[in-house]
Amino acid sequence: MFGKGVASRGASLRAAVLGANDGLVSNFSLVMGVAGGTANLDFILLAGTAGLLAGAFSMAAGEYISVRSQRDLYENELRKEEVELREWPEEEQAELERIYRAKGLSEEESRRVASRLMVNPEVALDTLAREELGLDPSQLGSPVAAASSSFAAFVVGAGIPIVPYAVGIVDLAFSLSVALSGLALLLAGGVLARLTGVNAAWGAARMLLAGGAAAAVTHGIGRLIGVVVGNLG
Repeated sequence: MFGKGVASRGASLRAAVLGANDGLVSNFSLVMGVAGGTANLDFILLAGTAGLLAGAFSMAAGEYISVRSQRDLYENELRKEEVELREWPEEEQAELERIYRAKGLSEEESRRVASRLMVNPEVALDTLAREELGLDPSQLGSPVAAASSSFAAFVVGAGIPIVPYAVGIVDLAFSLSVALSGLALLLAGGVLARLTGVNAAWGAARMLLAGGAAAAVTHGIGRLIGVVVGNLG
């Protein structure tokens, strides 16, 4: 029980860090791309804010649909299992007996356990869901909670590159955005590395290189587009 709780918290933390990192890398690249094409802080802030909102809502909608669809599938499997328990209890009891024999119980022990479980249909359904379908009926996942956490994590990450522009630090906005984003990439990479058992320093450096490369490429493209547009004007 304790192990499952720890694993669940670890998975939640990993998902939160990954969501924040997605927001950070995508919006950092966007901000750097726009900053490469223009020095107008209002344009950069507008683009960064739009990227934050678009990405966050997109992530939330995708997560909601994904979890909702998965939950619908699981609930349908549980409904079918419930019908089978009601309509063909003997077959379901035999299924329980086979499950417990496969776990090493004797034929008599399996029959006795299955009979006791079948006395309570709710307990029998819960047991069949776990043993036959591999589902935990109490842990099917909340679409709203998944969408909300995805939205919040993305906003946290995507907000970091635009903070210097939002507070109006005219001369240092670009440099501070790069510095803050770089530090955030290092932190996210280090945390993810620790959660997955990889060397934290290597994980942090890898994340910084990947995110920094993406931002550098978009910045270069932005500069190129800015030059072209300027010449056309």
